[in-house]
Amino acid sequence: MRLEPKDLFEKLEFDKIIELLVKECLGEQGIERIRALQPQTDLIQIEERLKEVTELKRSIEHNDRLPLLAYENIDSDLQLLAIVDAVLPEDGLRRINTILVSIGNIYKFFTPSRREFYKTLYEVVRPVHFDPALAKEIDRVIDPDGNIRPDASPELLRIHKLTQSKMKELDRVFRDIINDYRAKGWLSDSVESFRNGRRVLSVPAEHKRKIRGIIHDESATGKTAFIEPEAVIEINNDIFDLEQQERREIYRILKELSTILRPYVPQLHQYQEIMVYFDVVQAKARLAVRMKAIAPLMLDTPSLEIYEGYHPLLLLKNSGSGKKTVPFDLRLDGGNRILVLSGPNAGGKSITMKSTGLLQLMAQSGLLIPVNKRTELGIFHNFFADIGDQQSIEDDLSTYSSRLANMRLFLEHANERTLVLIDEFGSGTDPQIGGAIAESILWELNFRKSFGVITTHYSNLKIFAYKSKGILNGSMVFDKENLAPTYELKVGRPGSSYAFEIAEKSGLGGKVLDYAKNRVGKNEKAVDQLLIDLQREKQEVEEELKGLKDRQEKLDKLMKSYDSMQRDLDFRRKRMKLEAKEQDLQKTSQDNKDLDKLVRELREARNLEQAMEAAAKAREEKKKLVEQVTQLREEVYHSPESRPKNERPITKGDFVKLVAGGATGKVESIKGDKVVVEVGLMRMTLNIRDLQLSNPTLDLRQTKSVQSDVVQRSAAFYPRIDIRGVRYEEALKMVEDFMDQALITSSNHLQIVHGKGNGTLRNAVRSKLKEYQNVEMEIRHPEQEGGGDGVTLIEFK
Repeated sequence: MRLEPKDLFEKLEFDKIIELLVKECLGEQGIERIRALQPQTDLIQIEERLKEVTELKRSIEHNDRLPLLAYENIDSDLQLLAIVDAVLPEDGLRRINTILVSIGNIYKFFTPSRREFYKTLYEVVRPVHFDPALAKEIDRVIDPDGNIRPDASPELLRIHKLTQSKMKELDRVFRDIINDYRAKGWLSDSVESFRNGRRVLSVPAEHKRKIRGIIHDESATGKTAFIEPEAVIEINNDIFDLEQQERREIYRILKELSTILRPYVPQLHQYQEIMVYFDVVQAKARLAVRMKAIAPLMLDTPSLEIYEGYHPLLLLKNSGSGKKTVPFDLRLDGGNRILVLSGPNAGGKSITMKSTGLLQLMAQSGLLIPVNKRTELGIFHNFFADIGDQQSIEDDLSTYSSRLANMRLFLEHANERTLVLIDEFGSGTDPQIGGAIAESILWELNFRKSFGVITTHYSNLKIFAYKSKGILNGSMVFDKENLAPTYELKVGRPGSSYAFEIAEKSGLGGKVLDYAKNRVGKNEKAVDQLLIDLQREKQEVEEELKGLKDRQEKLDKLMKSYDSMQRDLDFRRKRMKLEAKEQDLQKTSQDNKDLDKLVRELREARNLEQAMEAAAKAREEKKKLVEQVTQLREEVYHSPESRPKNERPITKGDFVKLVAGGATGKVESIKGDKVVVEVGLMRMTLNIRDLQLSNPTLDLRQTKSVQSDVVQRSAAFYPRIDIRGVRYEEALKMVEDFMDQALITSSNHLQIVHGKGNGTLRNAVRSKLKEYQNVEMEIRHPEQEGGGDGVTLIEFK
């Protein structure tokens, strides 16, 4: 990524955002990481950083905070710990213990429910194993204040108890001596003190020979001697010996603990890295909470679509003082990439331009930004800015020369992934020459398809923007009545500088202004107004054209909807007719039993001729009905109108559905016009013409192959079956076929007529239905008038 000039962060005030983040950090390493923050160009990395901050911001807002503690750098401690036989001092162990305690709390924080709620944050710690035994080992030796625990070992505890006993003995003996010598008048007012680590008496010089003991020191004037009484010398010696034993035991304990921790140096480095990482993310999240910032939608293309964008620093400042901050909307894409922004001074042009660059820098640095959730930002690889006075005494450059040097650098590296921000474009030299050079630079930037926001007062740049494709005019709305800025951005038309109006309001004399107006001339004065009028008319035409296009699109949609509804109505009409014929056909099959009975009776009566006539009539009626059903089925399911337009051929792996019934499955293989389809718990061999492309089903399970040509039965399925008079085994088979067809054709309500009798067929139905354990269904009998327990009703859930 290229950032120009070198002080780009200062120009766009990104350095102030960095300082706000620094104040939110808990450790020096987090601060160092924040100060090194740079915008990224990898979309996946940027999105991951934004997700992390969003999740941690959510935890703060829900008062479900990540338990982070203030920490110190342990790099030098780990470096020492890695040396064989090296002994880590108490301070080093305390620093390591702080990291371990905090990491332990973090791992406890990520409960199973939180792992789902904070998925991205959990991924930071998931790959690293945490051993709580390490913290316990340190905690056994070091207390929270970084001191050695008196019970760190049995020996240390013994020494500690002896020392305490000797200290009490010393205190008792010393108190007795003080009472005795004070009564004799041998002590000064201060009575006692400490010298050379020993408890001593403050004795006036004239009495020092009266007290037996060791003189450790005298006052500067020589009037006071500090004497260790003879009675406590042995006690003090014992205490001194115990202190030496304590130091040796502490050294042994620290060495032992260092040896235990040494193999875990790599893990401790990882734990510290996790701490620093979360410290940085938390700093970003805390700042985001203050700004009410969100993560914009990031795109891997150069574009800017900002809705209700705020300058972050101005928003924080105004929020603190209760002032209102005016947001702005700005959209720059492949069609319009550069905004030429004009308007009066102090109207908000520079703030809007800086806001655009700052928001983009923040988003690409993994920071949430104060915008509306509809905001979409692309990714830029170059950030160029020319803002403010860049005069350089060191390089012997004037302001304009330094600006030309910047322009040369920009043009050398500008491309479609470049965002250019230029303030007061063309200023710093003769207006005519400066404006012409600025126009040529603007032409070149547009030619290179760069993106940018440029502020100017030059009319020629406004006119150039009006004429050029890819460049937009924009202005900061100005309240002409009160001659005050509104800080509102208006894209689509240039703005006037309102120089004369502002000058008049400031109190500049009328005579001076009249002279200035005459010098400018009517033509010059009218350029801005003419351009504004042209831009307004152009915008009105574009809006009207857009309205016409919208209306045409709506009309096209209505016509398509009408055609679709018409086809659907025709399809439904034919479908209803088909279903009626299919029911007639089913009823005809049912009536065949009565016909067979009649034929038998006629034969028994030896009326063969009448029997043959009845049978022939029945066959003819059924033949006509079958022909009608077949013709209707072709019209409903296989006519060109019933097939989706431009549907591609079915291939292996496609999800398809039966045109009749709607059952959905996956294509396993195709051979000629036959297709093997996995539907629910079965595999079926079907005609390709009876299938239609579909969306994937929720659950397709593997099972043994069962081939059956069931298309005709699917199309003619009737949700009622009568098994009265059928043998038990045959009834089981009929019910099984009936249920399979019902599942394939997605029927919801079924009726099985089995009669009452002795209940054999009813039990057969119940037995077969129990085999469908994976199918949720309700089984019941109707009221007596509907057949009672002679009929079984099935309703799929």
